[in-house]
Amino acid sequence: MNEVSGRLRFDHAPVASHDQRRADGKAARAFIPRSAHATYLAWNDRDPLGIIATQNESRLPELVPLRLERMLANPFAFYRGSAALQVADLAGTTNTEAGVVICGDAHIANFGLFASPQRTMVFDLNDFDEATFGPWEWDVKRLVTSVVIAAQHKKFSPKQTRTAALRAAAAYRTGLREMLQLSAVDRYYFRAEVQTGNSRFGPATQKIIDATIAASKKRTSAHVLNKITERADDGTVAIIEQPPTLTHVEPEIEERVAELLAVYRSTASPDIAFLLSQYTATDIVRRVVGVGSVGTRCFILVLTGPTGEALVLQVKQASRSVVDEFGGINWAPVELSPSDSAGAFDDIGDREGSTEDHGRRVVTSQRILQAVSDPFLGYFRANGRGFYVRQFRDRNQSFDIDALERGPFNDYVDACGRLLARAHAQSPNAAFIDGYVGRSTVFDEAIVEWSHAYARQSFEDFEALRDAVDAGKFPLPTAG
Repeated sequence: MNEVSGRLRFDHAPVASHDQRRADGKAARAFIPRSAHATYLAWNDRDPLGIIATQNESRLPELVPLRLERMLANPFAFYRGSAALQVADLAGTTNTEAGVVICGDAHIANFGLFASPQRTMVFDLNDFDEATFGPWEWDVKRLVTSVVIAAQHKKFSPKQTRTAALRAAAAYRTGLREMLQLSAVDRYYFRAEVQTGNSRFGPATQKIIDATIAASKKRTSAHVLNKITERADDGTVAIIEQPPTLTHVEPEIEERVAELLAVYRSTASPDIAFLLSQYTATDIVRRVVGVGSVGTRCFILVLTGPTGEALVLQVKQASRSVVDEFGGINWAPVELSPSDSAGAFDDIGDREGSTEDHGRRVVTSQRILQAVSDPFLGYFRANGRGFYVRQFRDRNQSFDIDALERGPFNDYVDACGRLLARAHAQSPNAAFIDGYVGRSTVFDEAIVEWSHAYARQSFEDFEALRDAVDAGKFPLPTAG
């Protein structure tokens, strides 16, 4: 193997060169042709409703009906909430076994805008609950299938849907090659900063970008506090309940806030921990979030500063990644050699039966996959569960996918593909992937064919859940 070496007298864990890893990837085509990724075959014993029921068991029972209601809103909402089903179907399918740190749930609604610590606006992945060390192909298939389902939901023609899906797949492939033309350090620093009136896209897309940036200015802690809080006589801020989405917690949770806040501060960066020493916890509520996350434990914590200013943090439960739980991926986080890992991925990748802190896994993965991350990230364990902490509403803003016309939609999925490539390019196996996918469209076309087949499978599962709900096998929220 060609290695990067130098003049040091002793062995200091040389790594494979990019040229060697590209050659390895290209050689892998002989064993796993790129066209092999086109075939989707449903397992005879697949049990999508059983998987949904299994996930419901670990969630707050009073919120399970709301989760199901949100999943049944439309086929795209169902797909968003059914990552576990897809990884279960991907288990045992063709992959190159070249592991990277993956998002685990890289559908197109899990990208968006947010403010960097430098207060610039950045577009990137924004959900890492399922992130772990696993097959890169799974992220790509999750992404492109979401393009197909979203386009079909938007009533695109079959040709228009295929064009959008090919755009996303090609963006991943070419984006990865572009990333690998940069040094490892430059790839690390690369970020997709978004500015008003300045992008590589056309005027229609730029108009949407400008509007989304403008909308993000209202997505701040201060703005949300004005809507959902009231100020007590002593000047502290308290949240007004809005059942079932915002409800105050039980006394036994309240009494542990100070203790757990101290643990969280010990995992945050020293400057943030020092900043937080000036704040006091004044209120906490349980919050219902997302589609797939409904029923997991999520809280909003209000901290009040020395002049009465408020800082809002979100505390969210981190469960075992579905990639590991339902996809059967228990890979050691090394694909090169023991010396290549050097403990770099010790925080990533779930192991069956482990007591690993899943909050730590989420935070570590986010810091690797995102170009720039929330400085308030941290984690802790409580009652045997992992949790992670981040700012609540730091100009986080999603694009309204339903409202995107065909041209802007294609630009959007192109950007998602490129940002997924940027995320995967942080892993040592990125050059292997680049060598494997190559310069032609063979891989793109195979992924798009698979994604169309899986979109049909997902729609069948959506209808099966709807029928099960109609038959009373799953609960929905009661009126009133």
